[in-house]
Amino acid sequence: MLTTPRLCIMMFIQFFIWGAWYVTGPNYLETIGFEGEDFGWTYSVGPIAGMISPFLVGMIADRFLPSQIVLGILHLIGTAGMYVATTFMTVENPSPDTINIVFFCFMLSFFPTVAIVNTVAMSNIADTEKTFPMIRVFGTIGWIAAGLTVSWLGADATIDQFYLAIGASAVMGLYSFTLPNTPPPAKGTPFSASQAIGLDAMSLLRDRSFFVFMIGSFLICIPLAFYYQMAARFITEAGMEKPAAIMTLGQMSEVLFMLALPIFLKLYGIKTTLLVGMIAWVARYAMFSFGADDGVAWMMIGGILLHGICYDFFFVTGQIYTDKIAPPEIRSQAQGMLVFFTLGLGMFIGALVAGKIETAHTVIIEATEPGAEPGKMVEWASLWLKPAGMAAVVMLLFAFAFSGKKADEFPPDGAGPEVDLGSDTLPNQ
Repeated sequence: MLTTPRLCIMMFIQFFIWGAWYVTGPNYLETIGFEGEDFGWTYSVGPIAGMISPFLVGMIADRFLPSQIVLGILHLIGTAGMYVATTFMTVENPSPDTINIVFFCFMLSFFPTVAIVNTVAMSNIADTEKTFPMIRVFGTIGWIAAGLTVSWLGADATIDQFYLAIGASAVMGLYSFTLPNTPPPAKGTPFSASQAIGLDAMSLLRDRSFFVFMIGSFLICIPLAFYYQMAARFITEAGMEKPAAIMTLGQMSEVLFMLALPIFLKLYGIKTTLLVGMIAWVARYAMFSFGADDGVAWMMIGGILLHGICYDFFFVTGQIYTDKIAPPEIRSQAQGMLVFFTLGLGMFIGALVAGKIETAHTVIIEATEPGAEPGKMVEWASLWLKPAGMAAVVMLLFAFAFSGKKADEFPPDGAGPEVDLGSDTLPNQ
């Protein structure tokens, strides 16, 4: 009863948790001693967790426990993990290494939920490509609400943003148990160790188009890490107030483009939609670079607004594509594999690369007065050219390599044999 509104609330809270701290967290962590490479590890421990846990958790949701139960348990564990992290932030002389280790424990429980909410939503709707974007947009609204709440509370650079995430995580944990029952589709089937490490889902990579898509998704997440890791600090140093609220402009644009996504998919197909998303990544970082030196606010804001196209046209489209191509009995694992390659491996490498590049572009400013501490300045204009170039290379490689062939290796209960998922229109499920 009222399934779609319940799924919308699920998405709202899921992304409220993430949005409460993920973008502006560095603003606070910088005040307790974090530096460039520390941030690199902060934003890499999550991806490491994303590589470890999604396959195993996806297998559990596919074979043993209803997805909504798995979701609730993970969020309650995550609530405890984030609380422990805050206790280490408030001690005298907090250790970035210790905090990052605790963040890792939190992320082990949080990252699988990104895939599981997709599974719960897609398993309880009849028309994925039309209805899922309408549900997923509430996740974006949740992220916006989190950012606005953080700025309203004046928590852009305080620990309160983490407390807000803790409260939302507890609510999500309890709410998950009320969601529509999503039983494991492969319950009772023989279990093997290969399933635990996701080899069933890995078999989907035999399809050339899906393989290219997955490699492209992995590579594009390397420059993505720069945005989450640096954008809030970038606009703060540019003199803009309330960075959490400003960053929500990206999510506001997500709402618009999420609503437009079904129409765009119908008119232009998967390949063109994915390419438009990639082109937007190049444009975003280029605008950051060109706007940095002279403090051109409209170019910085424009780069943030492009986030809607970057995220919706690539990641949400990719989630729909993965759901279409995977047989029902391994869809949770398939979504977990997507998380592994993107938010896991891609973001892990991207976070470390971003940390190294930030350090290389950080200039020490000598103190002009006796006893004063030396300052630091990041050369933002040249820094942002790096992810722009990375995204451009990935976009060109994807454009030539993604063939648009049918995934005819897969059985009829997956959509692959009947659907051209490369360049043509997606049919109804």
